[in-house]
Amino acid sequence: MSLITEVIQSPLFARQKKKLKKGQIQKLDDAIKAIMADPTVGTAKSGDLKGVQVYKYKFDNNLILLAYEVDESTLYLYTFGSHQNFYRELSKYLHQ
Repeated sequence: MSLITEVIQSPLFARQKKKLKKGQIQKLDDAIKAIMADPTVGTAKSGDLKGVQVYKYKFDNNLILLAYEVDESTLYLYTFGSHQNFYRELSKYLHQ
């Protein structure tokens, strides 16, 4: 397993992150650091989301899902949000 040297945010991820409050951004950054430390920490998806992994973390009693993909030493951050319609929106974004 190679070390993560580059992190790339999708435009959707960047737009979503701009809308967050300071505490939410800190929690999101902690989740990204956890992924960088161990890229296999997320759950691998199958079907039309093959290759994508989802890391789950809690913020204020809400479960937040973070979709990412690791390619060699690059971490691609796709999107994050609550479980409601998460996979449908992720699939739509990846296949547009």
